[in-house]
Amino acid sequence: MSFAQHLRELRKRLFIAAAGLIVGMVIAFIISGPVIDLLSQPIARIAAANGDTYTALNFNTVTSGFDMRMRIAFSIGLIISAPVWLWQLWAFVMPGLTRKEIRYTIGFMAAAIPLFAGGLYVGWLIMPHMVEIMAMFVPNNEGVARFYDYSTYYDFVFKLLLVVGVSFITPVFLVALNLAGVMSGRTILRGWRVAIIVIVVFAAAATPAADVTSMLLLAGILCVLYFAAALLSLVFDRRKAKRAPVGPAA
Repeated sequence: MSFAQHLRELRKRLFIAAAGLIVGMVIAFIISGPVIDLLSQPIARIAAANGDTYTALNFNTVTSGFDMRMRIAFSIGLIISAPVWLWQLWAFVMPGLTRKEIRYTIGFMAAAIPLFAGGLYVGWLIMPHMVEIMAMFVPNNEGVARFYDYSTYYDFVFKLLLVVGVSFITPVFLVALNLAGVMSGRTILRGWRVAIIVIVVFAAAATPAADVTSMLLLAGILCVLYFAAALLSLVFDRRKAKRAPVGPAA
């Protein structure tokens, strides 16, 4: 294909991907009401536990309700339309890849997508506990209100889910580096002490200091994924060693 043909193909793929995203956003906008209810459940539990009316999700501008729904529509629509825009990206890049690169890419995506989804689920389980524990540090004095700004609250939830989701696919990158010959399985395994320290620090930073259970849960899952990546890399190294040609005897 000529350069102009590549540009036309790219325009076609981008148009289809954008159309898929718009359809996903429309669907997500329709269900944004129940999603807001789910997001505000931790705040409702805090209000019920304290028996007050000074704890609520605060929409402080005329357009804040619409803005919240549009943010939810974009993030969820991106996930709903992922099969469409991922396929368009793959269809554009695939003709330029070798058969081996195609096989590695498919394996990478097949492992990364469910791991990312699992990370989102774990982050969703952790999020309510973080909100409730952090609310305990707010004084219960008369005249003190817990009004959670909708924008800050949404950013907190979105960033938490994104960080935990991305952390779950880190082992896939380790295996990719091993397959590329950058890092051996033994090297990955030898760094387990440093890896555990990094994982514990990350888990402590991603969860409240008072929520030890969530921290241990997140750190434990990440440690299991790290050692699974190391063992898988060792298996790949052994296969490479078996396939390597044996030199002539001296």
